[in-house]
Amino acid sequence: LLLSTLFSHFILTSCWVTVVPSPQPRFHYQSIIMSSASTPFSEGDDDGDGVSGSQCQQSGSLLVSNMDRIGLSTDASSNLRLLLASQSPRRREILDMMGLAGRYTAEPSPLDEEKLQIELAEKKYSPHDYARTLAERKAHASAVDMDMPSDDEKVILIIGSDTIVDLDGNIMEKPKDESDAFDMITRLSGNWHQVHTGVAVYAVGGGRKVVDETKLLFSFTDTANVKFASLTEHDIRSYIASKEPMDKAGSYGIQGIGGQLVEKLEGDFFTVMGLPMHRFSRELSNAIGLLGI
Repeated sequence: LLLSTLFSHFILTSCWVTVVPSPQPRFHYQSIIMSSASTPFSEGDDDGDGVSGSQCQQSGSLLVSNMDRIGLSTDASSNLRLLLASQSPRRREILDMMGLAGRYTAEPSPLDEEKLQIELAEKKYSPHDYARTLAERKAHASAVDMDMPSDDEKVILIIGSDTIVDLDGNIMEKPKDESDAFDMITRLSGNWHQVHTGVAVYAVGGGRKVVDETKLLFSFTDTANVKFASLTEHDIRSYIASKEPMDKAGSYGIQGIGGQLVEKLEGDFFTVMGLPMHRFSRELSNAIGLLGI
């Protein structure tokens, strides 16, 4: 009887551990391709099938799984290199946190941003499209200004990004002076607003085998909703006195002293900081995989 009971227990246990769970839907996303000359990179149809454990091990969906394909910034022999078309220390900090320290170079884009901002304002771009278009133009200006790699196998990916604050459809860029900063923060006080960060990546090089000179691989805008606490005038003036607001869209930095002004956040913290880490990781990983480098 004891042996029979143990045998029955073993059969039940074995059946339990071999049950296969129902398939889970895959996370689906789509890059926004804005260049009419470009051929969109496609993920393929999403048929809703689950991804098996062996598939997950073989091909990851995040950049961490493709990090070894990106060469060191000092290695001229690498087939794939990254360039950040920005002088923002916050974006460099985010790339470093992603594990890309030493795997990219940073150079400000030659784009005349002030001229483009006036142009986009006149065309009445939505804040969402405004951020993405600025990112695209920054990356494109760096791409056309760059010397083409001599080796057909080599590709340089150029990252452009721009962050704006949107209060009820009104775009807030960096403040012109302390008075402008005071006005912006006063308007944000006690209210919800949106922060849009546009991201674009161009590929340069590769000859006919990969991207045929210069190509927009993907661009998108990621949005976060932010609620400011109700601030006193003394709060606002004390914050401005720290000088932190003066080089930041909307006159605050969530990753610094300005984080004290934020009461609630819906969305990616890094979107507000200047580069949406998770979505950028997925999009860039997908692009690298499709390039086949």
